[in-house]
Amino acid sequence: HVQLVESGGGSVQAGESLRLSCGASVITVDDYCMGWFRQAPGKARERVATIDRARRTTYADSVKGRFTISQDNAKNSLYLQMNSLKPEDTAMYYCAADGRVCSRLDPEDYYYWGQGTQVTVS
Repeated sequence: HVQLVESGGGSVQAGESLRLSCGASVITVDDYCMGWFRQAPGKARERVATIDRARRTTYADSVKGRFTISQDNAKNSLYLQMNSLKPEDTAMYYCAADGRVCSRLDPEDYYYWGQGTQVTVS
Protein backbone atom coordinates (compact mmCIF):
# COMPACT_ATOMS: atom_id res chain seq x y z
CA HIS A 1 0.00 0.00 0.00
CA VAL A 2 1.05 3.63 -0.47
CA GLN A 3 3.27 5.03 2.24
CA LEU A 4 4.53 8.53 2.83
CA VAL A 5 7.09 8.70 5.62
CA GLU A 6 8.24 12.05 6.95
CA SER A 7 11.46 12.70 8.82
CA GLY A 8 13.71 15.57 9.82
CA GLY A 9 11.60 17.33 12.40
CA GLY A 10 12.99 18.45 15.72
CA SER A 11 13.38 21.25 18.22
CA VAL A 12 15.38 24.31 17.16
CA GLN A 13 15.92 27.92 18.15
CA ALA A 14 14.36 30.78 16.23
CA GLY A 15 16.44 31.65 13.19
CA GLU A 16 17.75 28.14 12.68
CA SER A 17 16.99 25.74 9.83
CA LEU A 18 15.53 22.28 9.34
CA ARG A 19 15.09 20.08 6.30
CA LEU A 20 12.10 17.79 6.21
CA SER A 21 12.05 14.71 4.03
CA CYS A 22 9.18 12.57 2.80
CA GLY A 23 9.91 9.19 1.30
CA ALA A 24 7.22 7.67 -0.89
CA SER A 25 6.51 4.05 -1.72
CA VAL A 26 4.24 2.59 -4.39
CA ILE A 27 3.48 6.02 -5.89
CA THR A 28 6.01 8.04 -7.89
CA VAL A 29 6.30 11.60 -6.59
CA ASP A 30 6.90 12.89 -10.10
CA ASP A 31 3.43 11.74 -11.13
CA TYR A 32 1.53 13.38 -8.27
CA CYS A 33 0.70 16.73 -6.83
CA MET A 34 2.84 16.76 -3.69
CA GLY A 35 2.47 19.05 -0.74
CA TRP A 36 3.60 19.93 2.75
CA PHE A 37 1.00 20.87 5.33
CA ARG A 38 1.14 21.74 8.99
CA GLN A 39 -1.19 21.76 11.94
CA ALA A 40 -0.63 23.46 15.24
CA PRO A 41 -2.64 22.51 18.35
CA GLY A 42 -6.14 23.98 18.18
CA LYS A 43 -5.69 25.20 14.62
CA ALA A 44 -6.83 23.98 11.22
CA ARG A 45 -4.46 22.16 8.90
CA GLU A 46 -2.64 24.69 6.76
CA ARG A 47 -1.10 24.30 3.31
CA VAL A 48 2.59 25.21 3.49
CA ALA A 49 3.88 24.44 -0.02
CA THR A 50 3.01 22.38 -3.07
CA ILE A 51 4.81 21.16 -6.17
CA ASP A 52 3.06 19.82 -9.25
CA ARG A 53 4.10 17.56 -12.11
CA ALA A 54 5.56 20.53 -13.99
CA ARG A 55 7.61 21.42 -10.88
CA ARG A 56 5.57 24.57 -10.34
CA THR A 57 5.56 25.52 -6.69
CA THR A 58 3.25 27.44 -4.41
CA TYR A 59 3.85 28.70 -0.91
CA ALA A 60 1.80 30.06 1.93
CA ASP A 61 2.43 33.77 2.38
CA SER A 62 3.74 33.11 5.86
CA VAL A 63 6.65 31.00 4.57
CA LYS A 64 7.51 32.67 1.25
CA GLY A 65 11.18 33.47 1.04
CA ARG A 66 12.02 31.16 3.96
CA PHE A 67 10.84 27.69 2.89
CA THR A 68 11.65 25.78 -0.30
CA ILE A 69 9.86 22.68 -1.54
CA SER A 70 11.69 20.28 -3.83
CA GLN A 71 11.71 16.68 -4.94
CA ASP A 72 14.27 14.09 -5.93
CA ASN A 73 12.87 11.61 -8.42
CA ALA A 74 15.81 9.25 -8.09
CA LYS A 75 15.05 8.93 -4.38
CA ASN A 76 11.29 9.23 -4.89
CA SER A 77 11.27 11.80 -2.13
CA LEU A 78 9.88 15.22 -1.31
CA TYR A 79 11.72 17.83 0.75
CA LEU A 80 11.00 21.04 2.61
CA GLN A 81 13.96 23.26 3.41
CA MET A 82 12.96 25.59 6.23
CA ASN A 83 15.20 28.56 6.99
CA SER A 84 14.85 31.43 9.43
CA LEU A 85 12.40 29.46 11.51
CA LYS A 86 10.03 31.33 13.79
CA PRO A 87 8.10 30.18 16.88
CA GLU A 88 4.89 30.44 14.84
CA ASP A 89 6.22 27.70 12.56
CA THR A 90 5.81 25.24 15.42
CA ALA A 91 3.45 22.49 14.26
CA MET A 92 3.15 18.92 13.11
CA TYR A 93 4.23 18.82 9.48
CA TYR A 94 2.65 16.40 7.03
CA CYS A 95 3.53 15.26 3.55
CA ALA A 96 0.61 14.58 1.19
CA ALA A 97 0.02 13.40 -2.35
CA ASP A 98 -2.85 13.39 -4.80
CA GLY A 99 -3.22 12.36 -8.41
CA ARG A 100 -5.28 15.38 -9.42
CA VAL A 101 -4.28 18.91 -10.41
CA CYS A 102 -2.64 20.79 -7.55
CA SER A 103 -4.46 24.06 -8.16
CA ARG A 104 -7.85 22.38 -7.70
CA LEU A 105 -7.08 20.81 -4.35
CA ASP A 106 -7.94 22.02 -0.90
CA PRO A 107 -5.97 20.47 1.96
CA GLU A 108 -8.77 18.03 2.77
CA ASP A 109 -8.79 16.79 -0.84
CA TYR A 110 -5.37 15.16 -0.74
CA TYR A 111 -5.72 11.39 -0.82
CA TYR A 112 -2.47 10.13 0.67
CA TRP A 113 -0.98 11.43 3.91
CA GLY A 114 2.03 10.68 6.01
CA GLN A 115 2.00 10.38 9.80
CA GLY A 116 3.73 13.70 10.35
CA THR A 117 6.92 15.00 11.92
CA GLN A 118 6.97 17.53 14.75
CA VAL A 119 8.74 20.86 14.37
CA THR A 120 9.18 22.98 17.49
CA VAL A 121 10.77 26.44 17.34
CA SER A 122 11.52 28.34 20.52
